[in-house]
Amino acid sequence: MIMTDTLDLDHLKQWVGRSAEAADIVTAQLTKGLRATLFQDIGEPTSGEIAPYTVHWCLGQPVFPHDQLGPDGHPTRGGFLPPVPLPRRMWAGGEVQVVDPLRVGDVATRVSTISDVSLKSGSTGQLCFVAVEHVVSTPRGVAIRERQDIVYRDMGGAPAAPAKAPPPPPAAQHSESHVSDPVLLFRYSALTFNGHRIHYDRDYVTKVEGYPGLVFHGPLQAALLVEFAAKLKGKPPAKFAYRGVQPLFEGSEFSVNANDKDGGLELWTANAERQPTMKGTATW
Repeated sequence: MIMTDTLDLDHLKQWVGRSAEAADIVTAQLTKGLRATLFQDIGEPTSGEIAPYTVHWCLGQPVFPHDQLGPDGHPTRGGFLPPVPLPRRMWAGGEVQVVDPLRVGDVATRVSTISDVSLKSGSTGQLCFVAVEHVVSTPRGVAIRERQDIVYRDMGGAPAAPAKAPPPPPAAQHSESHVSDPVLLFRYSALTFNGHRIHYDRDYVTKVEGYPGLVFHGPLQAALLVEFAAKLKGKPPAKFAYRGVQPLFEGSEFSVNANDKDGGLELWTANAERQPTMKGTATW
């Protein structure tokens, strides 16, 4: 196991302030694919039509030659992100502010800046958190402001199940259910050009990383929560904050849930046992 003293925080902090820029186009085909993956009506998107509110997660994704990928399918460490010497990398949570929804035909430019690097100790060992700020713009101006929290940890086995019984699942005022299967996870990996093997390679995820099955993407859960909030309120939230609380796996029913609270919504995805896997808050 990689110990704390091998993580040179001062060295990793040198990446704070680094920026990168990428541009891409919101196409009708991408919009159709994402709508289908988010259990929405596909339709025939036309120029100027509002795309799903997290379509920016599909745009301008880094592309690396195959020989520059690590054993987990992610690009090897370094480059824009700091070279954290911990093998597991996950999207832990973040916050999204929708200023002006992206539309079919938009040329979107994203400027990404590393805003913080920190170390913490968790139940699975040493954790390194990297916060990245994104600003997505179109010719109309700023469209999306976002903070993305990435966590790195050691390859010490999947988190153990809690010894005590889980708390009773929360009751939901609003809920819809879907089935998580390998096709759903593959489609989202393809849309986001995400090579992380935990989402599609069952041998890798069970035999190497020690999980019981394919892992549901964090951003896919967040995207479903944002769309559910927008459907309930008739417009996207001005701000949506979210964090993962436990993994969600393919092969069973899952739900997207919401409760009204203080003029906004408390939202969560839940597994087949109705236990939350991601929690979020939406405000307008």
